[in-house]
Amino acid sequence: MLSITIPKYYKVKKGQTLRAVAEAFSVPETRIAAENGLKGEITEGQLLRLPQEKGNLYIVRAGDTKELLCGSAGNYKKKNGTDAFYPGMKIWI
Repeated sequence: MLSITIPKYYKVKKGQTLRAVAEAFSVPETRIAAENGLKGEITEGQLLRLPQEKGNLYIVRAGDTKELLCGSAGNYKKKNGTDAFYPGMKIWI
């Protein structure tokens, strides 16, 4: 079975976006933003702390709820670092 190792820190390369870094490590963008207190886009050379929790990455579909996927709204926020929830969003469950 293929396993992804997530380093504790990652240095942003030229032209990378938060979305690209998140996809490279199969981590929701919201978790990286929350972990680093980000308010805007990342910049080249910036050192990001990557979340070390494990979970299954899931893409929210119409009709899904936080409670259905994570057991409770509080557990959802803890895992994903945000209250945002919409179809197409990548989250940890």
